[in-house]
Amino acid sequence: MPILVPVNMSLQFCPLQRAHALAILSWRYPPPYDVYNLAPDDLADLLNPQNAFFALMQPDNTLAGFCSFGPDGQVSGGRYDATALDVGIGLHPDLIGQGQGQYYATAVVQYGSTRFGARHLRVTIATFNLRAQRLWQRLGFEPVEQFCKTDSHQTFVIMVCAIKL
Repeated sequence: MPILVPVNMSLQFCPLQRAHALAILSWRYPPPYDVYNLAPDDLADLLNPQNAFFALMQPDNTLAGFCSFGPDGQVSGGRYDATALDVGIGLHPDLIGQGQGQYYATAVVQYGSTRFGARHLRVTIATFNLRAQRLWQRLGFEPVEQFCKTDSHQTFVIMVCAIKL
């Protein structure tokens, strides 16, 4: 089922800068979401322009989260092709569980589909993260594959959505 991309989001997107990346590295999530905590050696990946990381800025210019578009959103062991743009998203820990995920995810979908001209978007989510799976399903994403990460016992689900601009 395609989703219609809305137009008036108040979030601003800008290429991730060093100050944003350093702030993100300090974020800590409670278990079981602590698997999303980043380590200092992730700084180079966050700042690599090929990974297409962007800061999600609130209207008051505070950092709400970040997103990426492209291969950084892929997990080893999954089957990926060029038919969809991979999306990754992370929100500030204080924003998690506040019922605002759909607002942020919708803004990321709108930005990614517009900036990259994507007609299909794909997210990869840890299977334990039912909250995220429900969120993306509400946005029209459908599960297409479940797999075990290479060199791990952690399982993931890949979800895809067609975008109607």
